[in-house]
Amino acid sequence: MIRDRVKAGLANARAKGVRLGAPRTDAKVIARIKAKGLSVRDIASKLGVGAGTVHRVLTGEHISQAAV
Repeated sequence: MIRDRVKAGLANARAKGVRLGAPRTDAKVIARIKAKGLSVRDIASKLGVGAGTVHRVLTGEHISQAAV
């Protein structure tokens, strides 16, 4: 019953146009990550993003906004 209610709630939110999931990383932030020559943690702290985000951008595994 809980699963059905959660699915119904998510479907209702999507119908209203709510964006679900983590917020997208701004293209300007992605460009700044690629331009930096610092460590992953230093870049993350200076730009206010997570170290995982920085690592995904630097390794090419990050999904860009255009693809979503």
